[in-house]
Amino acid sequence: MQLTFKRYEYKYLVTRTQAEAVTASMLEYMTPDQYDTYWIQNLYYDTPNWDVITKSMEKPLYKEKLRLRCYGMPDEASNIFLELKKKYAGEVNKRRVALQLSSLSQPMREVLADEESQIARELAFYLHTNPVEARMFISFLRTAYSGIEDDGLRVTFDSGIRYRHDNLDFFHPEDGHVVLDEDYQVLEIKTPFGIPLWLSRLLSHNLIYKTSYSKYGTCFSDSMSSLVHRKAM
Repeated sequence: MQLTFKRYEYKYLVTRTQAEAVTASMLEYMTPDQYDTYWIQNLYYDTPNWDVITKSMEKPLYKEKLRLRCYGMPDEASNIFLELKKKYAGEVNKRRVALQLSSLSQPMREVLADEESQIARELAFYLHTNPVEARMFISFLRTAYSGIEDDGLRVTFDSGIRYRHDNLDFFHPEDGHVVLDEDYQVLEIKTPFGIPLWLSRLLSHNLIYKTSYSKYGTCFSDSMSSLVHRKAM
């Protein structure tokens, strides 16, 4: 089980037609995940004033976010990952610990106190020095591919991105306010090195260009816009 990641991540907003074209053309080099399309569920931690995401949206040289992440539909024996995702000068460093879903009934600081790894101590220190708590649930459907010869290369397509502020559990991924039109997906390329030439050419051929897209940032902006609209009514 991989608990640390160090790589570059490139994001693209694509139409369904573009996604289908890329998928069909890259199967010579990529193989689909064994789980086909599956839910990814995230619970983001932030301060009462949303300082973490506000700072992140200012695009500083260095930023970090803490979240709980669940792959698929969990049961009581499933692993839930507590992750600290750091980004410096474009390079992403992610460190995480695997926790049992049943343990989340305790305060997170107590859960981490029972863990003995260096990563758990780092996460505990982050919680000790940052006044964050669970603030926003974000889920989406993911279809993923891994490189056949380059196992460090990963391509994912995310759709149906949605969020909510209540019922912050991992049993209802379909609940929430959808922020991405059904005709669009977020394409992400994750690699420890540069994008391979064949993939660059494929993106260019399909008129797909890199963009800045944060799921948390998009959901937060939508949430704030909705709040302003409700107050104005």
